[in-house]
Amino acid sequence: MQRLTALFSAALLATGLMATTAQAQQSDDPAQDSMTTQQAPAQDFSNDQLQQFADASKEIAVVSQEYTQRLQSAEGEQAQQEVRSEANDKMIEIVEDSGLDVDTFNAIGQAIQQDPEMMQRVQEMAEQS
Repeated sequence: MQRLTALFSAALLATGLMATTAQAQQSDDPAQDSMTTQQAPAQDFSNDQLQQFADASKEIAVVSQEYTQRLQSAEGEQAQQEVRSEANDKMIEIVEDSGLDVDTFNAIGQAIQQDPEMMQRVQEMAEQS
């Protein structure tokens, strides 16, 4: 159980990286940005979406660990930024390959932080896959 909690923590850390990049890629309209940050996550995700999240999270945790090690050994700000960018691209690819878009993945990540029952459901799905 401790392993799964660590796994989801890594995945949530990864979603934070993706959310930061996604916001940076959006238009520079301040009204749109404030609306984005104030939206509450949707709470009614399908079982398929939760399963896709669980599967992607497991892969992202592995990638996150790999790139964290690479980031620690990178020398200089430019090298660190290249590692972050490569990690972000890889995590986005994993999410999209899972069948989710990044926004939905992030919304599920936020929702499970606020809903212990949903977190439990996703953890059980991760254990079964």
